[in-house]
Amino acid sequence: MLQTLRALDFRCWGSFSLEVPPSGGIFVGNNAQGKTSILEAVCVLLRLQSPRTHKHSSLCRFHTAGFGIAAEIHECQRKVRYLQGSLVCEVDGERRTTSQEYLCDSGLVVWMGNDDLELIRGGGETRRRYLDFLGSQWDPSYRSHWSRYRRALKMKNALLKSPSLDDKQILAWEEIMIDSGTILAQLRHNMLAALTPLIAEHHAAVGGKAETISLEYRRSGGEDLRTALLQARERERRTRQSVIGPHRDDIALHINGLSAAEYASEGQQRTYVLALKLGQGTLLSNHCGHSPIYLIDDVFGELDPARRNALMQALPIHAQKWITTTHLDWLEESGTYTALPRFTVAAGNIMRSAI
Repeated sequence: MLQTLRALDFRCWGSFSLEVPPSGGIFVGNNAQGKTSILEAVCVLLRLQSPRTHKHSSLCRFHTAGFGIAAEIHECQRKVRYLQGSLVCEVDGERRTTSQEYLCDSGLVVWMGNDDLELIRGGGETRRRYLDFLGSQWDPSYRSHWSRYRRALKMKNALLKSPSLDDKQILAWEEIMIDSGTILAQLRHNMLAALTPLIAEHHAAVGGKAETISLEYRRSGGEDLRTALLQARERERRTRQSVIGPHRDDIALHINGLSAAEYASEGQQRTYVLALKLGQGTLLSNHCGHSPIYLIDDVFGELDPARRNALMQALPIHAQKWITTTHLDWLEESGTYTALPRFTVAAGNIMRSAI
């Protein structure tokens, strides 16, 4: 749990500093006041990545070249600075030389936002990001294999686009892709096997009805990555890009045996994505022995009362929750979490409000 959070030149914020109790807080304010950026700062500090962008440079305040985030968490001080195109990570004043070293004892995060519907409706990249964000917290080796695979993929694609193809170098990078990609796909498969019953349980609780939920990991080239790459060789040289591997794998999401994207109602889809995120939190809690921090960005006000109340009841009581909202009507109607501290966000200030 975070006790304090400070940021400098992050998104729209020149600076801010706040203290948050163990239960968390509700951040209330109009749109475009920086509420989401507060939650985003927590995510970047703990996981070194944002759910809203791939580029750290996009997180810098306009006309600045870097940002800084610091917090007191788990009785230690954690600090992340972005400067001259690279991240500098410190724990209790000691610099961690690699991202993997920094993340090995960092906090866990579940991010919930309105764009989560893209997990159902969007393309495979959104679902792969869900897997990767969860996987890097679930298994320490996941991030290293994914980083190694992506570097090899980048080098292979560069070679495929070169005027003259160097088959020897391409094959060398493919060996790395096969090695890390095979492990990565197996990790994803195992993770989904553990995750599916948890998602089904949460889906029944939030939706209030018995529906069959299934998730299927689909490999873009079949079970054997080496064979798949061999079969795709001619097509890759023709298209000048790598078309087979974990970077093209996907998850098939079904409800009652039918595609959730094509046949589920909007209400069913919303229930499904809530179950995906709640299942993620339960999996991390079971596997790692402590609850993640829940970063909930403007979700409650968009739900009908039944799903809203079910989600509130499903969130772990002892987990810290950071919630943003433009109004508190939904909270007053439900009578749940009314004791959570409230912060008003307006005109570049964060002010503790009376409950």
